[in-house]
Amino acid sequence: MSRRMTTGRKITMTALAWFVGLVIFFPILWTFLTSFKTELQAISVPAVFVGFEWTLENYRTIQTQSNYLHYMMNSVYLSLGSTALGLVFAIPAAWAMAFSPTKRTKDVLLWMLSTKMLPAVGVLIPIYLLFVRFGLLDSRLGLIVVLFLINLPIIVWMLYTYFKEIPGEILEAARMDGANLRKEITQVLAPMAVPGIASTVLLNIILSWNEAFWTLNLTTSNAAPLTAFIASFSSPQGNFYAKLSAASMLAIAPILIVGWFSQKQLVRGLTFGAVK
Repeated sequence: MSRRMTTGRKITMTALAWFVGLVIFFPILWTFLTSFKTELQAISVPAVFVGFEWTLENYRTIQTQSNYLHYMMNSVYLSLGSTALGLVFAIPAAWAMAFSPTKRTKDVLLWMLSTKMLPAVGVLIPIYLLFVRFGLLDSRLGLIVVLFLINLPIIVWMLYTYFKEIPGEILEAARMDGANLRKEITQVLAPMAVPGIASTVLLNIILSWNEAFWTLNLTTSNAAPLTAFIASFSSPQGNFYAKLSAASMLAIAPILIVGWFSQKQLVRGLTFGAVK
């Protein structure tokens, strides 16, 4: 018998949830407000939260000083390219681990996840030298491969979790009907795991979009995404916080919009298989 939640407990939990949500959202709100201030108002003490004169000058300056569309399209290409490449490799790998496991399957999964714990700077020099050697420095192809490799463990782990929730008897029935391996994955497994695959795709796009370390160290201008766009407004003369805030808002706006409209699918995918 489930335990009933009292009205007071509901109010307390709701208030706590709103408080945590506001704490998480406050930096975004502050950045948004600062992007419409002058540089003097942005550094004023005490800080001006409301009652300041709103201006679009920061956004006009950014548009005249840099090509925002170029950076944004690079972010789109890198995010979608690395995600598509990741699915090509991760779906067969997750299928094999979920439906043809061995004694070492869990060890392999754990080893894959452990690679995410390696400090990125520890392999920067060899990867940088490889990029120089093969002419991949400041190229979209090179960055797509790097982003694909660093996010591949997460993709495999998530897909493996979703695939494990699918009864193996369904695949056996498909084999009895004459389905080969390709049809088994594309026509039986993938459609049943659409929520899981969708949430994996969305998460990988977000991770690739927000990646700063590799994009800043392996690009200069041609393949530079929005992370480099933000960094370009930090100069030796000092940080211009209002312009930095405007650049940050332009960088995060596309992914915020995508996350907002796909939040239902993302939550559904992340909770896929959690309730039996």
